[in-house]
Amino acid sequence: MKIIRIAALILLTWLFVSASCIEQQESVEQPTEQEPQAGNLPPVETGKANTGYKPAFEGQTRIAGVKTTTPYEATVIAEGLSRPWAVTALPDGRLVITEKSGTMRIATTEGIVTPPITGFPPVDDRNQGGLLDVAPAPDFESSRILYFTFAEKGAEGSLTAVGKGKLSADETIIENFQVIFRAIPYFDNSMHFGSRIALDSEGNIFVSTGERSDLRTRPNAQLLNTGHGKVIRITAEGQPVADNPFIHTAGALPEIYSYGHRNPQGVDIHPVTRELWLSEMGPRGGDEINLIKPGKNYGWPEITYGIEYSGAPISEGATQKEGMEQPVYYWDPVLSPSGMAFYTSNEIPEWQNNLFIGGLSSKHIARIVLKDNRVIGEERLLSGENQRFRDIGNGKDGALYAVTDEGRLYRIARK
Repeated sequence: MKIIRIAALILLTWLFVSASCIEQQESVEQPTEQEPQAGNLPPVETGKANTGYKPAFEGQTRIAGVKTTTPYEATVIAEGLSRPWAVTALPDGRLVITEKSGTMRIATTEGIVTPPITGFPPVDDRNQGGLLDVAPAPDFESSRILYFTFAEKGAEGSLTAVGKGKLSADETIIENFQVIFRAIPYFDNSMHFGSRIALDSEGNIFVSTGERSDLRTRPNAQLLNTGHGKVIRITAEGQPVADNPFIHTAGALPEIYSYGHRNPQGVDIHPVTRELWLSEMGPRGGDEINLIKPGKNYGWPEITYGIEYSGAPISEGATQKEGMEQPVYYWDPVLSPSGMAFYTSNEIPEWQNNLFIGGLSSKHIARIVLKDNRVIGEERLLSGENQRFRDIGNGKDGALYAVTDEGRLYRIARK
């Protein structure tokens, strides 16, 4: 009897140890989200600020620096693109790239690039205009529909337009292109189109628009009867979404989601919270990251952390006003932020849910570490490449892909 009890005890002990090992093994295999690490290095920005303006809260600018510890490499996989403006991944992993002159290309992750794809309406590609952003429809695999933004020229000037079309079976042309939204009114210049696209989980389309740069149009960012200086939200057919904040406001454009923007060229949706984030070019100083809430006023030109290019103050130097949102973060001197993306892969755990923003005049990619909707660290990537980084996006293979004004396509991935 005693021998049986000892045998049973040994068996139970073996089962317990085995179960613990299996549980331990399973916990190792399951990927876990890494806690964001606050910066502990000096701020990456050491240049002289354009203003003496004080931030509204600690950590709103010149946050502590961070440095990636995971080995990674950046490879130029294609060159010779013609003024690329956007890069985004298709469901099969290939990359769609727009070119400002009014063409599109598809590239493999090895850098094999198709000839130019045509079928677009005429675009105003002067200065900051052209064929701009692109995003595949959620059902692209069956519909082959792509959404685009572009600078459309009319008799009275140009504006930011949103269109959609079907990629032909042989991938040489966009078929049945149609415009579904215009950010009225037209204005006769070629600046500040904004023009980034993000799609929410219901397939609705967010699009950013600029205030067109001119002193005459600058006040339009504060007006609800124009499409200048806004984030708009429309359906796949170009209609205002039913719960848009101003849909029942007399005289307001029902497509408006937020207002008071200058030239927002970066938009993305946080992969966990599903909140909309935006990067925005300021004037001389005052580039911003904003967390976008429906119906909110983001201040331009009434408040800003920048000044006129001449050095004169804007709106008497105000940086805060009641009823106007503060940026989550700002730069002075400028980053010149363009396209941006939250890192969604597990390949480099310390990058999870970090925000990556292409810098134009600053010629680097900014890595922004966020926690509880505050910036806690900043890093500069690829600053030695001497490139104007126009857009950055996630690949299906866990890498980041970026295009530059100089015509390069980069792949940034773990070594």
